Amino acid sequence: MIATSARLLRLVSLLSSRPTWSNAELARQLDVTERTVRRDIDRLRELGYGVESVPGPGGGYRFGAGNRIPPLNLDDDEVFAVAVALREAAQGAALGADPAALSALLKLRQILPARMARTLAGLDATVEHTERCETPQASADVLLLLASVCRASERTTLTYRDMHGATTVRCVDPHRLVYTGAHWYFVARDVERSAWRTFRADRVVEARSTGEVVSLPDAPDAARMVSDTITRTGYPFYARVRLPLPYDEARRLVAPIVATHEPDGPDATVIVIGGSDPDQLAGYLLSLRTPLEVLSPGSVRKALLTRLDALYAGNEARRPGADEQG
Repeated sequence: MIATSARLLRLVSLLSSRPTWSNAELARQLDVTERTVRRDIDRLRELGYGVESVPGPGGGYRFGAGNRIPPLNLDDDEVFAVAVALREAAQGAALGADPAALSALLKLRQILPARMARTLAGLDATVEHTERCETPQASADVLLLLASVCRASERTTLTYRDMHGATTVRCVDPHRLVYTGAHWYFVARDVERSAWRTFRADRVVEARSTGEVVSLPDAPDAARMVSDTITRTGYPFYARVRLPLPYDEARRLVAPIVATHEPDGPDATVIVIGGSDPDQLAGYLLSLRTPLEVLSPGSVRKALLTRLDALYAGNEARRPGADEQG
């Protein structure tokens, strides 16, 4: 049997996962008696959670609509983790220019103990970010709406602007949201085309639920689908590169969301990787810090050698041989 604190957290999670639970169902999920469930419900109410009783055989429980969120009790490590995550989001990695993360971070800092405020001030003073690509990002409002229809499995009317600026209206059955580290993607079944599609969330102009609940028995692996879409069609420029690494090691070095991988014998892997131009790809390949061979195109090989010449100018002895990188 799990400890009381862990059990209460599990109980909150269960109550959040669907509209209602019977007492017996909660008891089975938590591996406790129904009497213990009732006591735990009382504890949650004392902590400020608005748990309502549901009439019926055996009784049940649900979170009441509109109840206030109880105060959070976080230890130092948890405060630090939340602050770092909000700081990263405020920098634009996940939500672009949306002010929600920055607003939340400022509110958090106003209520922190002095020792934690000093710790975060030290973080601000010592951490710097490299220049980031100005890529468009979805707003928090759009992401929350898309997450809501995914969770409820509700057919949705989607107004979408493609990469060429053309706007269409689609009827879709939502499945999952996928974050690649650069963009949010919305995976859904296009009803008219009877086919699964990926949509860049920042290109969603409007989304409205129809209220119709649908089932998705043939739902794909959303992360894999997004990865395949990006590596095959997401970039204007591609290169084939041979890494002297076994397949599993190559996938750890270059994530599947970045490139496709094909074994080339037991000790090597060929990847196909996309980028904005040859020089950008050359910079990424250099950042891998591993011997490699650019199979095609020649423009990437040339850009890589140019970068190496600049990097090791005046110190020819340190320059890798053409058989090591290039």
